[in-house]
Amino acid sequence: MFESAEIGHAIDKDTYEARLPALREALLEAQYELKEQARFPVIVLINGVEGAGKGETVKLLNEWMDPRLIEVRTFDEKTDEELARPPAWRYWRQLPAKGRMGVFFGNWYSQMIQDRVHGDIKDGRLEQAINGAQRLERMLCDEGALIFKFWFHLSKHQMKARLKSLRDDPLHSWRISPLDWQQSRTYDRFVRFGERVVRRTSRDYAPWHVIEGVDANYRSLAVGQILLEGLQAALEAPAEPARQAVAAIGESIDKRSLIGSLDLSKRLEKHDYEQQLIAEQARLAGLMRDKRMRRHALVAVFEGNDAAGKGGAIKRVAAALDPRQYHIVPIAAPTQDELAQPYLWRFWRQLPARGKFTVFDRSWYGRVLVERVEGFCSPADWLRAYGEINDFEEQLTDAGVVLVKFWLAIDEQTQLERFQEREQIPFKRFKITEDDWRNREKWGAYRDAVGDMVDRTSSEVAPWTLVEANDKRWARIKVLRTINDALEAAFKKDKKD
Repeated sequence: MFESAEIGHAIDKDTYEARLPALREALLEAQYELKEQARFPVIVLINGVEGAGKGETVKLLNEWMDPRLIEVRTFDEKTDEELARPPAWRYWRQLPAKGRMGVFFGNWYSQMIQDRVHGDIKDGRLEQAINGAQRLERMLCDEGALIFKFWFHLSKHQMKARLKSLRDDPLHSWRISPLDWQQSRTYDRFVRFGERVVRRTSRDYAPWHVIEGVDANYRSLAVGQILLEGLQAALEAPAEPARQAVAAIGESIDKRSLIGSLDLSKRLEKHDYEQQLIAEQARLAGLMRDKRMRRHALVAVFEGNDAAGKGGAIKRVAAALDPRQYHIVPIAAPTQDELAQPYLWRFWRQLPARGKFTVFDRSWYGRVLVERVEGFCSPADWLRAYGEINDFEEQLTDAGVVLVKFWLAIDEQTQLERFQEREQIPFKRFKITEDDWRNREKWGAYRDAVGDMVDRTSSEVAPWTLVEANDKRWARIKVLRTINDALEAAFKKDKKD
């Protein structure tokens, strides 16, 4: 796969200087058009053999283009903050916004290849990492990102010659790092596993570009030309029309629904509620202080009908804890900054560190609920979101996050009574809006969407808990007990592992 990058590609100085002005002008023009359109971000992944000119090439790009619109990120050793969260968190939080370019050194490919070269992972784990990279890039591209992947290459002989040349040059010897010498000793393994990764992850939506790194003039012009052609093609392409779903989700032929099958008459008497509330809150407080919690984070997702009692349930959960232990994230319509990023970006940013607890009041399920029912995204977008959400949640649980998801269900009459009560009580009026009344007209559409959501995203690693919420006391206790049971199950699993 790397044969063509070992044949001695070169550009003479006169040719280079003759072509450079037009290339720089065109790159700048494309960059400013990218900013003006602000339709998509550009992600540039830099990988390859040490000493092949990766850093020098990116330095040139910053000189040729406007560096204010380029975000260069280097992912070296993980910080304590990064180690406390799922692996992909460090990349998601650094994604460039629409209209900007992000250059990633030490990205997800660097990590997986180095881990395999040094024996930290086996082939099975490498394949898992490759599949994860493909899913991530597929999602980013579906969300509009333009991805360039560069592999800078040198033959083994070329690499050793370059390192020796730099070592013997007093002005440039500082550019050689311990990683350079280390890779010179593991070159064969690095290239072998690198070839596997490049071969498995070069796709039409995010292809690899292999660049021979011996001649600076050649590699600089080659990278610049590839970036220019890709940018121009993306900028000139018309805005993509809404994609049509290949198949729609039909309703049940017997008209029965998952939510409709719940027994909403379940109730808890006040005396029993007060006793159980104290017991479950004490249980939660103890579990959150347990030393085994250091291996986990806790995430609770609250979804439900309007006026189903999400706020009251969250309040009872929070009352059991020190405010420093948890963070409540209310999700509303996305801001302009959030709209400039992929859909899941704003949720990745809010993930808790180990030992901490984050409550999402509404969540990433808005795409398959509100956005689906209100027509804010195409059927193709919300249909593919099921797979993206399942993948996201699997990444969380693989990293030790205890994830609990609640749908609080009430019937139409109970909702009507609570709406009317809110309008009559001054300190509750803020809870009722015109949108709440309007959403009642789409009760059936939301019921169907919830059924599909649960069917397609209630998995072994992240099951949904359906909460019968006509009686607020019953709902609050069920929520607390479910959280406690989930934490105890995670601690028990740790002991087995």
